[in-house]
Amino acid sequence: MSRAGDLSPQAAWELLDADSVLLDVRTSGEWQHIGVPDLSSRTADVVFIEWNTGDGSTNADFLRQLTEAVPVEKKLLVLCRSGVRSLAAAQLASDAGYTAYNILEGFEGVQDGYGDRVVNGWKNRGLPWK
Repeated sequence: MSRAGDLSPQAAWELLDADSVLLDVRTSGEWQHIGVPDLSSRTADVVFIEWNTGDGSTNADFLRQLTEAVPVEKKLLVLCRSGVRSLAAAQLASDAGYTAYNILEGFEGVQDGYGDRVVNGWKNRGLPWK
């Protein structure tokens, strides 16, 4: 099965409803120190499952954790820092039967010429976060 497609952060925000889940696959350190999407004004849930563990290795339990946390009937909108890990996670989820979208640009977006993540992404496009 192939991924359902790629979405801009704004398109992902507009697609979030009771039939979907925002899946944040960043690390716990990123969630704690950089912030997380705020879906308090939406009917969708956000689920946090690390794609990579703290030591950088791929989370071997990712698919099990996903199937325990999210029913396969829910659309998945997958988010990471810049859109790379989320692409791999969305593909794996699609292979497991989910309708999964990759959110382009991620939560923080790409780096500018100075290495700062201020160009695009969920946060820099003004979408809710805390």
